[in-house]
Amino acid sequence: MLVFLDFEASSLAKKSYPIEVAWVFEDGRDESHLIRPPLQWDDWDDAAEAIHHIPRARLDTEGTPHDVVARRMIEVLSGHALFASAPSWDGKWLSALLRAAKLPRHALRLRDTEEAQRDTATAILRDAVPAAALGVAVADVIALGEVRDRDVPTHRALADARDEWERWCAVKRAAEAHAATARQDEAPSGG
Repeated sequence: MLVFLDFEASSLAKKSYPIEVAWVFEDGRDESHLIRPPLQWDDWDDAAEAIHHIPRARLDTEGTPHDVVARRMIEVLSGHALFASAPSWDGKWLSALLRAAKLPRHALRLRDTEEAQRDTATAILRDAVPAAALGVAVADVIALGEVRDRDVPTHRALADARDEWERWCAVKRAAEAHAATARQDEAPSGG
């Protein structure tokens, strides 16, 4: 199953670490966790806090211990295709979380959300449009999915992961509509 994931972090510095993670399965189920950092994670940027609005003190009082979150992610997300809008950044924080919990840092891998959109559109359209037109049809439905009203990222993990999922859903719906129209156009007319 496809899963759309997002992290919020302490900063964008080299020593930054994840402070919140959320994911949304393709069927709409979701989960979100504030992450209580281990003692050795001490990077903090007030400018980042001004964007995500999660005070460091809140992580200490309301956050789930980092190792518990990491094990939960392994338990729930292993075997699924994981996607993020910024896989290099989110992958950095995923790796930091897994390493701090003494889990293999490559236990979970992230790919770009655009890949999920492209693969889904291609799978839906492959049998509905001629092979020569497939690339253009896929690009068209991805563009249609991007046209929908989009909110500015909230910089909260669940809202941003849900936005990625909704964007994928919009591409999927556009591909299904395009495929239905293409099949209808190919159907012999009863004359």
